Amino acid sequence: LQKQFGFEYQTLVDGEVILHLYNRGGIEQTASLLDGVFAFILLDTANRKVFLGRDTYGVRPLFKVLTDDGFLGVCSEAKGLINLKHSTTSCLKVEPFLPGHYEVLDLKPSGKVASVELVKFHSYLSNASCGFFFLPLFFWAGFDLETVKSNIRILFENAVRKRLMAHRRIGCLLSGGLDSSLVAAVLLKLMKEININYPLQTFAIGMENSPDLLAARKVAAHIGSEHHEVIFNSEEGIQAIEEVIFSLETYDITTVRASIGMYLVSKYIRKKTDSVVIFSGEGSDELTQGYIYFHKAPSAEEAAEESERLLKELYLFDVLRADRTTAAHGLELRVPFLDHRFTSYYLSLPAEMRIPKNGIEKYLLRQSFEDSNLLPKEILWRPKEAFSDGIASIKKSWFSILQDSIDQQVDDLMLEKAAEKYPFNPPKTKESYYYRQIFEKHYSGQSNWLPHYWMPRWVKATDPSARTLKHYKSAAQE
Repeated sequence: LQKQFGFEYQTLVDGEVILHLYNRGGIEQTASLLDGVFAFILLDTANRKVFLGRDTYGVRPLFKVLTDDGFLGVCSEAKGLINLKHSTTSCLKVEPFLPGHYEVLDLKPSGKVASVELVKFHSYLSNASCGFFFLPLFFWAGFDLETVKSNIRILFENAVRKRLMAHRRIGCLLSGGLDSSLVAAVLLKLMKEININYPLQTFAIGMENSPDLLAARKVAAHIGSEHHEVIFNSEEGIQAIEEVIFSLETYDITTVRASIGMYLVSKYIRKKTDSVVIFSGEGSDELTQGYIYFHKAPSAEEAAEESERLLKELYLFDVLRADRTTAAHGLELRVPFLDHRFTSYYLSLPAEMRIPKNGIEKYLLRQSFEDSNLLPKEILWRPKEAFSDGIASIKKSWFSILQDSIDQQVDDLMLEKAAEKYPFNPPKTKESYYYRQIFEKHYSGQSNWLPHYWMPRWVKATDPSARTLKHYKSAAQE
């Protein structure tokens, strides 16, 4: 953008571009031209306006509070707003700002504000709305399989390449699953191409001999990264729960489970290395239909709708987890799978092309990299392993370990009365009750930040873990 418009920057702060764009073409153009992750508040005192904006998927967090008499507070975490006191109300309503939107507010002489409009500036389904970031026409020239596979590779590589701008050392989370492995492999290839002169550090976390650790080791050996393994035991994981819930600001079951490993690996990265910009595979499961329950989708169209719903809610679940667990330790997360061009192209493909095939989820994505030699074949075709399960052993999954520990801390009577105590999103299990108690301790009365629990669709599931699903059991038995 600096080159394109000839902006003269006074700092090295990436956010400076927002001021130049706004000065040049107003808020609508500013929001539509930002191809990245952001949350901002912009104050235009000359024209007495205030603007709020947040990126398409809500990778960067933003919370706001606005009282009836025009008192406005914004913060990147809700915890910065919940203790604000205001004379006209005893309890301020803190809520997340919607991703992909900007808000225009009038600024009054008193310093108070009034909301004028909330505008959706970017839809991940609409290619044209990406301003200058639309795809060249040849990308839309039909859906021949070889062309589509080639486009997926080109767009994914470009998504990683544009995220290489960094003043600090780049590292990559590596669980050994398809998504993080693809990110790490492409990242390393591109770092070599542009002569980044330090080795790529990759980071895996798990309990002794967990599936993730073993798979990540294979990937690291194949791509040649400087690999770090973080091994934790159940005691350390359970001890981290309260800190994790405080950082996350949610009590969602699967989010808390999966965050514990990510929180501990981020803590390690901060303490033991100088990697600060951290690449990760978030967004792929939602975009490419990677969850096990997609095998049960009644039709390709319903699977496509579910994929879009998951993307829209990312900011409440996976992206919230990934941002908070890394940012809690001063790391900066980058997620190439959520690139504008990549997501809008992938979602434009026929629904039938995107569904699981031959009992394998993300079939199209795997197929696209089949001949690239970026990854060992057994990793490229490794079945989905939920992050919170893959970090534990095959014999005993992480969610079983958590449940066994929590079982002793929540009695049956507490659970029986859960719906009375917590009428909104009442906990149905002891684990869920335990997380909710911790959440209420720090964020009393704010349970509506989570509109509903993350649960698989089209199956009778009482637990969000993939390991409870029939498809998973049969695969494990084989």
